[in-house]
Amino acid sequence: MIVRHRSVRPALLALVLAAGACSRPPPPSASTASATPTIAASTPAPRERGRTPAETMSYRGADWLTRPERIAEEQPDRMLAALHLTPGMSVADIGAGVGYHALRIATLVGPSGRVYATDVQPEMLTMLREESAKRGVVNVVPVLSGDTATGLPAAAIDVALMVDVYHELAQPERFLAALKEALKPDGRLVLVEFRGEDPSVPIKPEHKMTAEQAIRELEAAGFALAERQEFLPWQHLLIFAKRR
Repeated sequence: MIVRHRSVRPALLALVLAAGACSRPPPPSASTASATPTIAASTPAPRERGRTPAETMSYRGADWLTRPERIAEEQPDRMLAALHLTPGMSVADIGAGVGYHALRIATLVGPSGRVYATDVQPEMLTMLREESAKRGVVNVVPVLSGDTATGLPAAAIDVALMVDVYHELAQPERFLAALKEALKPDGRLVLVEFRGEDPSVPIKPEHKMTAEQAIRELEAAGFALAERQEFLPWQHLLIFAKRR
């Protein structure tokens, strides 16, 4: 059963609608788009996938990633607690942006652990480096990734986390194949996506996925659903293992 969030309070709804009813700010204008290496939203999705990838958020809207309301909307600490991360783990935060989750993960895995924070935009990684230096965090490794390349070392990752990122991949099949190579044999892939089944979630449809969509695509890519949790206000939490 899907756990539905209570009605959005007017002030919060106004904030979301002001941003285009989406957790992403508007895409960059034509004059700035060339400076932003993004996953091409124009790439047609295979017919069997039945959806078109959403446009990637520009680094120019990075403030949206650290908005105060995100704590209530997405409950990042509860989400990470459900992953049972332990000291010494190697975790990849895919599409890390400015490090909203990566910097939290760094504390959970401790000095003996490592966080690979990947993003397709070097500007995001620059902001992440600056914030890491400000906080004295030394176990976060910024990684420039691409449409089909993760930038991660082979067979090194215990947990790969993708928060509101998977639906933006222009070539998810190829990216997932590369990600499988980066995961350890018992590594896990975690998808967190806004619920496409729930019309009360005030997010644009292209930035939402149903659990059925996500599970079908991941299974086709060689992953098996290991755990599904629905305690977050607006999002699915789906944990996958590599199919042996």
